[in-house]
Amino acid sequence: MSRTSRRTALLAVPAAVLLALVPGTANAYPNPGRVTGSTVVHDPSMIRTPSGQYLLYATGGGLANKTSTDRIAFSAGADAFRTEPGWWSTYSSVPEAWAPDISYHGGKYLMYYSVSSFGSQNSAIGLAGSTTGQPGSWTDYGTVYTSSSSTDYNAIDPNLFVDDDGKWWLSFGSWWSGIKMIQINPSTGKQLSSNTTRYSLASRPTGTKAVEAPFVVKRNGYYYLFASYDTCCAGTSSTYKVKVGRATSVTGPYRDKNGVAMTNNGGTPVLESHGSVIGPGGQSILGDADGDLIVYHYYDGNDNGTPKLGINLLNWSSGWPVAY
Repeated sequence: MSRTSRRTALLAVPAAVLLALVPGTANAYPNPGRVTGSTVVHDPSMIRTPSGQYLLYATGGGLANKTSTDRIAFSAGADAFRTEPGWWSTYSSVPEAWAPDISYHGGKYLMYYSVSSFGSQNSAIGLAGSTTGQPGSWTDYGTVYTSSSSTDYNAIDPNLFVDDDGKWWLSFGSWWSGIKMIQINPSTGKQLSSNTTRYSLASRPTGTKAVEAPFVVKRNGYYYLFASYDTCCAGTSSTYKVKVGRATSVTGPYRDKNGVAMTNNGGTPVLESHGSVIGPGGQSILGDADGDLIVYHYYDGNDNGTPKLGINLLNWSSGWPVAY
């Protein structure tokens, strides 16, 4: 069945039947939708421009770029930054940035991103802006938030969320004490000086500390927090997975389907390893014409664990996102 016909058929399935599709075991998760061309990627963030172009940025170099006109065939472009900003060297000896988050607000594309080194808390979240969103057009605005070995959090994996009142919020975090959120001044894109609270959204106080890559959306009156759990970036040994919780306030508390707080190891699975699809995570959510997309990377067990682009639609009829 083609991707289009499969999608159309599933959208016509009654809600009661869709409830039965909620994964109970890992082998119940869907395979990624068909993508071709330049699909090697980590931590993808994608937006659709007014012209219909899918514009994707991802971890690596000066923030790797890919584009598509149909959400299937992807082509590699130049990095977002032709020259890396000088401040990056304070946080990494390797000239590269991670985990971008692209959005469009007030006539401008914004991209929050991370600079760090693997396993380090010497990290920073940066911000850049562009009127076109295209590679080479970005102006860097410097650091937004930082962390160090003396903090209990890690300032990477940013995600901007704008609420119904026009307030801006930035979630971020990786391991240590988990996922945090700060309020952002819309006029600067940086922390709002009148509210310097650092809210805690998700953490794993017992066992592994492995939770990162937050992404917040609002659907059906609830705020939903997606995050990646367990081990990334280990090829076919990766145990990454995507989980979600929801709240009635953007700052939480977020709880999973069983009522367990995400600050206490909670989280309802959305995607896990299955078959040759290993360690899905580093996710972002994109509202498209045919529904919400979850855009992520996974390690291809049929290709020596090469990181590949995954895209699936989400169904919300149960009150919780189900990938299909």
